[in-house]
Order: sequence, then C-alpha cells, then structure tokens
Amino acid sequence: MKRVKAVLGDDPEIAFAEKRYNMIGEILEECLTKTETGMTFSDKLDKVLLNKYLGIPIFLILVWALFQFSIEASGVFMAIIETALVTVGEFFGTLLAGNEMAASLVQDGIFGGFAFILPFLAPIFLMFLGIAWLEDSGYFARAAFVMDKLLRKLGVHGKTFIPMMLGFGCNIPAIMACRSIEGEKDRMISILSNPYISCGARLPVYVLFAAAFFPGFEGSVIFSMYILGLAVAIFTAWLLRKTFFKGEPEPFIMELPIYRVPTLRASVLHMWERGVVFLKKAGTWLFLGAIILWFMSAFGPAGYLGIDPDVSVSYTGILGGLIQPIFAPLGFDWRLGAALIFAFLAKEIAVESLGIIFAIEGDIAIGGALAGVFSPATAAAFMIFILLYIPCVAAVGTIKSETNSWKWTLFSVVYSIIIAYVIAAIAFALLSAIGLGVIGGA
Repeated sequence: MKRVKAVLGDDPEIAFAEKRYNMIGEILEECLTKTETGMTFSDKLDKVLLNKYLGIPIFLILVWALFQFSIEASGVFMAIIETALVTVGEFFGTLLAGNEMAASLVQDGIFGGFAFILPFLAPIFLMFLGIAWLEDSGYFARAAFVMDKLLRKLGVHGKTFIPMMLGFGCNIPAIMACRSIEGEKDRMISILSNPYISCGARLPVYVLFAAAFFPGFEGSVIFSMYILGLAVAIFTAWLLRKTFFKGEPEPFIMELPIYRVPTLRASVLHMWERGVVFLKKAGTWLFLGAIILWFMSAFGPAGYLGIDPDVSVSYTGILGGLIQPIFAPLGFDWRLGAALIFAFLAKEIAVESLGIIFAIEGDIAIGGALAGVFSPATAAAFMIFILLYIPCVAAVGTIKSETNSWKWTLFSVVYSIIIAYVIAAIAFALLSAIGLGVIGGA
C-alpha cells in the first residue's frame, strides 16, 4: 500500500476517486453541450457554509437555534399537557380517596411519574422536526464535510461524525450505523465514542433541570449539554486513536447532495418516525416502570409508608442511599443517586423517578421542589453525569453486539463513569466557586 501511495502521490482511494471524476468530466464534455452559467445558488451557499473559517461557527449557531426553537416553541404545548394530566390525576385521586394506597398509586405513581414524562414529548418531537429539516435540506452532509478537517487533525475518521449526528436522535441506531465505516480501527473508535452524543431520551432531564435552575437560559443550557457531549465524543475518539487504535484514519470521500427546500410532509414523517419510538416506550416500559418505581418508593422494609411519608426509608431511598456517599462531593443526595441507578434502564426514567419521589413526598410541582433541595451547581453536575455516564442498557447491548467484545463493552462502561464523574466534579467546583453552589443561588 505504501508503494502504491508513493507512485500515485496520494492515498489510493482518493487518487482513484479523482481519476473516476476526471473521466466522468471528460465523457460529459464530449457528449454534453453546456451553456455558460454563473455560480448557482447551491455554489453560493457552499461558499459560506463550507468556508474554513465560518463553517464550524455556522454549524454551532444552527445547533443552538435548533434547541432554542425546541424549548421556546414547546412551552405552550408542555403547559397544556401538564395541566391536563394534573387535573386528571387529581380527579382520580379524589375518586379513589376511600382507598389510600390505590389513590397514591394513581395520583403519585402513574400521574406523578409516568404522566409527568408526557409533556416532554413536545420538545422531543420539535427537536426531531428540526433535525429532519436540516437533514432534508442537505445541510447535515455538509456539517460532516466541515468537521472532517478538524477530525482528521485529531486522527479521527471524518465519517465518524455522521453516526454522531444520528446519535442526537438515539444512540442505538447511531452505533449500528458505524457499520458503514470501512476500517476496523475507525469503526471501533466510532462505536466507542458515540454514546457521549446526547440522545433524545436525555432531553427531558435537561428541560426539567434547566427550567428549574436556569430560567430564561433553558435553550443555551441544553445547547451546552449537547456540545459538551460532542466534545467528549471527539476527545474520546482522539484518545482511542492515540492509544489502542494507532494509525492513520481511512480517507473520507463523500458526494455532497444538492440543497433542497424540505417539504413539511417529509419533515413531519421523519419527525414521527423518530418520535414514535419514544411514544411507544412511554406507553410500555415507562408505564410499567412508573408502577414499579411507585412500589419501591411507597414501600419499605416496614411495609406501606402511608401519606406524605419519608421516602428515604423506602426501598428507593435505601437503594439511593447506598451510592450517596460516592456522589456527595457533587451535591447529590439519595434522590439523585436513585435516579442515576434507574436511569441505566432508560435515561428518561431519571425524570420519572424524581417525579414519583416528590409526588409521594407531597410535592406536585417538581421544578420548585428540586430548586428547594438542590443548588444550580448540583443541577449542572447531575445533567452532565446523565449526559456522560453509562448509556442505557439497550445501548450497552448494542455496543456488545457491534464490537463482539465484552472487553470493549466493559471498557466503555467504566470509562464513561470515570469521565462523567471527573467532568461533573469540575463543573460543580467551578459553579460553586462563583456562588452557584447555594440552594436557590441561580
């Protein structure tokens, strides 16, 4: 291969691609009569969007605008859904007032936890709509092209960025999409770095904590979580290239699609295809999870705890208390500890578990309850930890099947916990140092 590269003066794959396109150009010149035309609209856009100085800043601005749109536009829908669910929950709670346990299950468990997840469908669906629009317009392919130069300087295959973009929806299909990367080393790097891309299941956690602790800056806070995940993914890919998978990345060749004006129908269909996965999960696993979480939070070794109990002595409280000392330096109590354990099954269960815990304790307004117990520094540390630590159990299973290695799967789990703890601890310390470590300090 080195001799071929020396003869051709370039990487063989790139040299052959150039030869193919040169030959295509020559054939077209012989059989096609072209009129003189100036720069097309697509060419003019590419002059700006693919500019080596403007390309990455434009990408970041568009991503920020995407999350700002998702939060701002979803506010009304979230309020309507939440008000309706609270009203229905109170109705059933009153209806079952004669049976204390059944009333608690319905009002605190189902409507305090499971139904609390449903308002977050609004920002999730709107985020998927924005992603679909960027994909259908042809911009995402150009984002990968823009990032290729930066990634190659870090020794990372440019095609790694495409599964990363897919990870904004869900890490599982994104990890599976790494199959399209030809080189074994490049494919492994892409698989092991992808879980740090923030998926849609993490969005409810960001929305909840950003609204409770950083009002007015929700979009920017959520944007920072996604950019941090992308930065950690790129750093991890670089680290893997420098240690376990040394060598040069394979060349990245892609044909850029033409720009298109996305149609509302196509974008809505793509939004629905992604969003319906979350909807199905809410109607099955999250509903079942709400019942299990209510039981664990309403019962303890002494049996049913009654109305407005001390949930810290429940099974949930005991479970969260086991890991509380580990996370005490981050300001986490047993509630957040329990939420982290449950979130291993699915990240949105962190919100569901907190909703049930506070509902059983008598707090229906979870945002205010959170702000009354934790500081903004703790909130930021928790969001970062949710972002970076072990992906959901299904994603771990996908890593195992795609790498065909328990060794690399275990590496991914351990590494993610370490890097999540370190970065969360740094964020907690920095925010505490500027006065955000005090409860109600935002």
